[in-house]
Amino acid sequence: MKEYIAVLFTHSDAIKLSRECKKREINHKLMPVPRKLSSNCGVCVDFHCEKDINDLIFSGVEKVFHVEDGNYVLVYE
Repeated sequence: MKEYIAVLFTHSDAIKLSRECKKREINHKLMPVPRKLSSNCGVCVDFHCEKDINDLIFSGVEKVFHVEDGNYVLVYE
């Protein structure tokens, strides 16, 4: 299962994405944005998904990174 981190523009966007993940039964958690990544709100959603993540993208998503061996690979901006 692939791990992703979604960086969002606002706290409410993070909650919106968290609710969508819960609805779709995607394992996820809200957490502080890692120091290597920037964010406007300081909160991100860490989630694990095998499906196409484009269905989770909405206007509140700033960036999405795939976490690979401790490195962050930008997959959406």
